[in-house]
Amino acid sequence: MLRSRGASALVAAVVLSCVSAANSSVWAQGAASSGGNAGWFVPKTAQPAPATSTPRGSARNAAVPMPAAPVDSDETQSQTPPILPLPPVPPSPDIPRGVAPPVPVIGVISVPDVMRLSTAAQQAEHVLGGRRDELAREAQKEQAGWRDEQQKLQAQAKNMSSDQIQQRERHLQERVISAQRDFRNRNRIIQEAAQVSLGQIERELVQIIRQVAGSRGMNLVLHREQVALSQEGLDITQQVADQLNKVLPTVFIPAANVDPEVLAKSGTMPTTADVERQQQEAPAPVVAPAAPPAATHH
Repeated sequence: MLRSRGASALVAAVVLSCVSAANSSVWAQGAASSGGNAGWFVPKTAQPAPATSTPRGSARNAAVPMPAAPVDSDETQSQTPPILPLPPVPPSPDIPRGVAPPVPVIGVISVPDVMRLSTAAQQAEHVLGGRRDELAREAQKEQAGWRDEQQKLQAQAKNMSSDQIQQRERHLQERVISAQRDFRNRNRIIQEAAQVSLGQIERELVQIIRQVAGSRGMNLVLHREQVALSQEGLDITQQVADQLNKVLPTVFIPAANVDPEVLAKSGTMPTTADVERQQQEAPAPVVAPAAPPAATHH
């Protein structure tokens, strides 16, 4: 049987890169808009405590350093690890001659190119990319509101008491924390939706690579990006992409307002087994009986 660990690992890397893009696009834009602070605005940062002077009498209470032990002391010699004898190594018996592996028939594939040609991957990127862009816009808008509130507070501080300033700062701090929590949760939902959609492509792609390679007599498929030279006839990228689009033209993507974790715990997440069961339970098409031949009169 053809092994497909390499294809599965690379497809998983594509999934992780898509999820990383979902995670970094929002927070990178937020950090850029905050002046490279790499974080959210936190009002009234704590000031460093002033350095305290050392009293004169403290020098008398300073600890006296112990003298270093001589090199040839017993304590230093005891720290040298002893050389312990090891038991003899048992001899390894000869291994009988086994069956020689088959002659390799090599093919190459570019999984990133397959993902770019996949209509299901394009669908997932279009839907999830729109959600990421919307989240980034809302994060920037919220940050602008924080800065406006901070500027208003600084302008009005001279006419406010210290209690009023602290109350306004506390309200702003609560607003920042609440918005951060909401953005993190929405970003997590987008990441998990990407895992759900791209995970379907990964499972199907590994199976199709095995089938296409088997149909062409290949028993070893390498990543094209890791091969210095190969002929065009060894490349199965286009064939795999065409078969993937036939078998899996679209994927299931959880709705924007649905938490994938909640959906999975509810047991209503559609799976491959559910699709197969629906196909088996689908009623057979009803065929209308043929009309009787018209009677002829002599």
